[in-house]
Amino acid sequence: MSENVCLPLEAVKGTQPPDLDLAADYLELKAVLSAERRSYSQEIFNEVDIPADRDFVSVNTEMEEQESVVTDTIGRIHLRKNIPQSAYPFELDEQGNVLSFTATQLNLAQTAYIVSILLSNLRELSPLMIDFKRNPSEDDKRRLREYFQYIATTAIAAEVGGRAWSFGFPRPDQSGFVGKLKEIWAVIKDGEVNPDSSAPNQPKDDGIDVFAFREPKDGLPGCLLIAAQVATEKDWKEKSILANINHRFPKRWFGRQPATKMIAYHVIPFARPDEKFRDDVLSVGNLLHRLRVPCRVLEAQNLIGNGIQIEGFDKLEEASAWIMNYISTQCSEG
Repeated sequence: MSENVCLPLEAVKGTQPPDLDLAADYLELKAVLSAERRSYSQEIFNEVDIPADRDFVSVNTEMEEQESVVTDTIGRIHLRKNIPQSAYPFELDEQGNVLSFTATQLNLAQTAYIVSILLSNLRELSPLMIDFKRNPSEDDKRRLREYFQYIATTAIAAEVGGRAWSFGFPRPDQSGFVGKLKEIWAVIKDGEVNPDSSAPNQPKDDGIDVFAFREPKDGLPGCLLIAAQVATEKDWKEKSILANINHRFPKRWFGRQPATKMIAYHVIPFARPDEKFRDDVLSVGNLLHRLRVPCRVLEAQNLIGNGIQIEGFDKLEEASAWIMNYISTQCSEG
């Protein structure tokens, strides 16, 4: 078992184009989980294993290709830094040589980023921590997923600019499915919750993890109403709720169906390559991913200041403290 995060180079260079997000994740995870709290871009270059029997031209070609991966990875880090800005928990030196994690405490948006990168690179999802000696325990994973549910609820609230409920099972208030749905629709006031006799007898959440609603001042239908799936597993793209919210869900659970159409969202902790993002959206609807979620968490604090209720928001300070303790523990054990 390795004492630290490892980057299998074939996982980066074995794809076309190279998996720059995986290489960037490596540098970020190494900065978080190593004792010195920093990583070096040259480490990516040093992973190259050039066979001794290669001639000079081939070696030069290999080195040029690897230098390109390093340069492009740093470009990806710059993108990650520039989009979330104060939500990005790392510092990159001017030369792009050293990535540092120097925080002694995290703001809520930075917490969202660290939770996301850890969830994205669990052993079953990513090669970076496959041999990591101090891999997150099952209890750690449960906590990370629970915190990400509250992070996602907060992000969706900011996306809609209104109230949000954590509907995914198990719900934070331990409520039942129909009771929670009635509570939510007592606020939305568009349609009547009255399950059809053919609906499942013991539903958990019927695929919807978050509801969010921007309440119109006139109280009439035809407003912003989001239903979101929070997905942290490898099969996240197969969990689209587009068909569900447009057809099955309202027909199952409402006698008088809402006139307002729900907008489908997916919230994931993963970083996605630009060239695949269009197909992601076509498959699952609007998508909040690694770079968007922390930005929205930052914005949500203004909603709280204006008296907007976001279920689970009060858990984010706990998540921040837990993450810092987790990181400190990992480093001390190294």
